[in-house]
Amino acid sequence: MTFIFDPTWWVVLTFLVDLTVRVTAIIVVPRNRRPTAAMAWLLAIYFIPIVGVLLFLLIGNPRLPRKRRRKQQAINDYIREQSTGLDFGRTRPDPPEWMRAVVRLNRNLGALPISGGNAARLTSDYQTSLDEMAAEIRTAEKFVHVEFYIFQSDASTENFFAALEEARSRGVVVRVLLDHWANRGKPYYRRTLRRLTEMGAIWHLMLEVKPLKGKYQRPDLRNHRKLLVVDGRVAYTGSQNVTDSTYNLRKNIRRGLHWVDLMVRVEGPAVASIDAVFLSDWYSETDEVLADYLELDGLTLSDAGTLDCQVVPSGPGFEFQNNLKMFLALLFAARERIIIVSPYFVPDESLLLAITTACQRGVHVELFVSEEGDQAMVYHAQRSYYEALLRAGVQIWMYRKPFILHSKSLTIDDEVAVIGSSNMDMRSFGLNLEISLLVRGEEFVTDLRAVEDMYRDLSRELTLEEWMRQPLRSTVLDNLARLTSALQ
Repeated sequence: MTFIFDPTWWVVLTFLVDLTVRVTAIIVVPRNRRPTAAMAWLLAIYFIPIVGVLLFLLIGNPRLPRKRRRKQQAINDYIREQSTGLDFGRTRPDPPEWMRAVVRLNRNLGALPISGGNAARLTSDYQTSLDEMAAEIRTAEKFVHVEFYIFQSDASTENFFAALEEARSRGVVVRVLLDHWANRGKPYYRRTLRRLTEMGAIWHLMLEVKPLKGKYQRPDLRNHRKLLVVDGRVAYTGSQNVTDSTYNLRKNIRRGLHWVDLMVRVEGPAVASIDAVFLSDWYSETDEVLADYLELDGLTLSDAGTLDCQVVPSGPGFEFQNNLKMFLALLFAARERIIIVSPYFVPDESLLLAITTACQRGVHVELFVSEEGDQAMVYHAQRSYYEALLRAGVQIWMYRKPFILHSKSLTIDDEVAVIGSSNMDMRSFGLNLEISLLVRGEEFVTDLRAVEDMYRDLSRELTLEEWMRQPLRSTVLDNLARLTSALQ
């Protein structure tokens, strides 16, 4: 019998497969996803079906595995139960009504309470921050908890690692968490792990991507937090990683790029909340419950200062976008002034609306970004929002190259500030595990304003007139990057 090839069947089969993919995409993609993200994925699948489907299967799920989310929920429930009725230190009198609502929001979403009686001091010099943390580690008597997105043993961090080794030699327990994907393949990765092992530190990789070992989630779901806790007495958090200011990358060194960061040293009851974030991540990665450290009696520590502080963890392990909701609540509460420092500023519709609405209410709004970008897609995506911001009345300050302004902070009027690891972009809102510190206290805001003034002196203002002279090729790149930024 002779087989006769009939191309009609292939056409029909191809049509049916294509139709099935498109119908399935309409059903699956928009479910529990923001409309902009859903539309971006549908466009990718419709116009480049094979690539779009493969990308969706690889990075289409913006949530951590169910087991991991259940762990986060369990520890949140534990914290709420254990902290109910405890004395969190005397908070400042006469908070504005909106502040009470923001605190309640953060408590409901992130579980951690507000506490009074805290002290917080900013450090804006890169090497000074590393050396101050090293000095604090040298005072440790019981434990040191270290958690950083990027953690490298290099010339700039030698003092930090030497302090860890000295602490271990005294019998201090040293626990270290570092992100797997952010460090693998980077300079000094294996040397860093070997050094941690040789000193006797207990270390684990965060969010490992090792499919052959059964460890896998969306590769760009990362633990972006930065924190250090010493004896439950002192903590550091902010934007800085433990690495050289060039990140030891040849491309950065060749371009002369250096990172500018901001860290905050915290004393008082809020230290226990920062440690609770570390302990929750430790449990999530190891299944080990450090019961002795989870005792929340530390929240009744004697007053170290006069600041009210609340720690807000966020990320794909939570049901909601905790950091975004806090930022929105604060932006809508502002009455006089908003100053945003965010190296990667890619807002969703709600954040853009909150900022432009603030301008229309007569609030003075400033945004600090870098003149030069280190990540091309993010750099062009954020540029696509400049025209709308400038037309609304936002003052945009561009920190002069070759420095990358990596600090992340928000000040509202003269009373409230936020500092931490979270950028104001869709990655930090939906894909990264972040930590933010909400602080109420005029003295702290004054200190942060001084840092903002320093940034302003080292920046140039972008005007609408200058922006409208951008070449067409830049506009095309910006708009294309803006579309891809929604693929979550």
